[in-house]
Amino acid sequence: MKQVLKAAVLLGALLGAGLSVPGHAATDVKKPQAVAKKDGSKDVAAAKLGSRKAVASTRKAPAKSAAAPAKAAPKSASRAAAPEKTASSQGVRKSMRKVSMADIEPSRLALYSASALVIDQETGQPLLEKQSDTVVPIASISKLMTAMVVLDAKLDLNEVIAIGDDDVDGLKGTRSRLPVGTTMTRETAMLLALMSSENRAANALGRHYPGGLPAFVKAMNQKAHALGMFSSRFEEPTGLSSNNVSTARDLARMVAAAARYPEIRNFSTTGEARVDLNGHIRDFHNTNALVRSDNWEIGVSKTGYISEAGRCLVMQARVADKPVVIVLLDSAGKMTRVGDANRIKRWMESASLTPERRPV
Repeated sequence: MKQVLKAAVLLGALLGAGLSVPGHAATDVKKPQAVAKKDGSKDVAAAKLGSRKAVASTRKAPAKSAAAPAKAAPKSASRAAAPEKTASSQGVRKSMRKVSMADIEPSRLALYSASALVIDQETGQPLLEKQSDTVVPIASISKLMTAMVVLDAKLDLNEVIAIGDDDVDGLKGTRSRLPVGTTMTRETAMLLALMSSENRAANALGRHYPGGLPAFVKAMNQKAHALGMFSSRFEEPTGLSSNNVSTARDLARMVAAAARYPEIRNFSTTGEARVDLNGHIRDFHNTNALVRSDNWEIGVSKTGYISEAGRCLVMQARVADKPVVIVLLDSAGKMTRVGDANRIKRWMESASLTPERRPV
C-alpha cells in the first residue's frame, strides 16, 4: 500500500508541474498586448494585423512567424524616416534659393492706377504692366517734354522772361502764384514748372521759344517721335489740354530720356525752394511728397492732374538696388498714386530678399 501511495503522490506532482506551463505562457502573451495598447492606436492596428498574419503562419512555422514581425519593424521605421529626411534636405535647398521677381505675382498688387508700368532700366524689361499701351491724357507730365525741348535748344537759362496775359489759364481756370508781370530767369521758370507744376511758368517757357508757341509745340512732337513715342501727341506746354496724350510705355521712354538731363534731375526732385519774385520771397514745394522721403532715392519726378487724366505720377528711381522707371496714370484718388508707388516699392524690395533675411 505504501508503494501505491508513493506512486500516486509522484503522479500528482508530475501532473501539477505539467499544468503550470500553459499558465506561464498565457501570462507572457498578455504582457506584449498591454504594451501595444500604450503605444497608440496606430501601433495597436499594426499589432492586430501582425497577429493575424502570425496566426496564419503559425500553422506552418511557429518559430519563423514569431521572428518575422520583429525584423519587419526596423525596415518599416527606416522607410518612414526616409521621406522626412528628403523633405528636410529640400527645405534647406529652398531656403538658400534667391527669390526672383517672378516669385511674387504682380497681379496680386492692389494698384488703383488705371495704367501702370515699371521698367528695369538695366535690362529694359518690364517688371510690371497694366494697360501700358492705352492712350490717355497725361496732364502736367507734359512738362518733362517742355523742359527737354528748352534744354535741347540751348537757350540762355539766365535770360529774364516775364509772365504775360497769354500765360493765364483760360482753359481750366486754374490759379497761379505767379501774377501777370512777374519776371524771372528761364532757369527759375523751369524750376517752378518741374517742381511745383506752375502752369504759367511752363507756358512762358514755350512762348519765349524762338518762333513762339507753334514752333515750340512742333519741337515737342518732333522730340517725342525721336524718342519712339509714336502713340503720343502734344498740343501745348502745360498739360492743361486733354489733347496732350500718351501711353505708359511711351512715358517710360520720356522719363528715361529726361533722366539724362542734370537740370531736370535737379529741378524735378527739389523738395522746396524760396524764390525772389519781383522783390517778394515766396516758398514753393514739390507736388510729389515722395521726393522728401528718406525711404526713396528718386532721380526724376513729375506729377500731373486734370479731370480727364486723373492723378498721374512718373518717376525714375532706384528701388531694391535697381534703377527703374515707374509710370502711374489715372489714379482713382488724391493719394492713391503715392500709395501705388509705395506698394510697388515694397513688392520689389520683398522680391529681392532671401528667405533667411526675412523676419520670422
